[in-house]
Amino acid sequence: MKLNKSIPLLMFLLGFLIFGTNVEQIYGKTNNTPESFERVFTEVGYKTVDEALEDFEQHFKQELKLPLRIPPISFTHHFGRFSNLEGEINDAFEVKFISDQFPENHFKINVRPVKYRIGIGFSDNYVLKTFTLNNGSVAKYIEKPSLGFNFLVFERDNWEYLFSIDKKVSDKVTPEILVQIANSIDF
Repeated sequence: MKLNKSIPLLMFLLGFLIFGTNVEQIYGKTNNTPESFERVFTEVGYKTVDEALEDFEQHFKQELKLPLRIPPISFTHHFGRFSNLEGEINDAFEVKFISDQFPENHFKINVRPVKYRIGIGFSDNYVLKTFTLNNGSVAKYIEKPSLGFNFLVFERDNWEYLFSIDKKVSDKVTPEILVQIANSIDF
């Protein structure tokens, strides 16, 4: 009976000796505390929204306006990221609002130049509603079940904006609320 309980420990030690793995690599830190929520995002290129915005604007040499409003759900963190890939076709700016307490509270803003638009290209089969924003541009509310998010896509000042909201909170963050957020760019 005692031998059965010590087998996992022996396997761990054997793996440690054979592969040279240290405890810090397995657990992230020697005190067994999980890696910080923020660190995970910074390791994949996220930084402050202001830093990412500045990188994006310098790259494209054009100002980008962001909405003054966000969805009326709680968020604990927000991050920005500028993806500068080869060429400009896949370069984009992203703002992510998330909650470490409520994973479904997830709102994202993606922006790219209109000439490289992707969101407007969604099949009209997925467009549930169309809205006219305060600046006269058309916004499409898109629901594609396989993606787990609903989207509001519109163009403004030569940028394509794509707002994404987790389907699990779409009863709290309605298409009309996303339109209000889009209209807050005008102020």
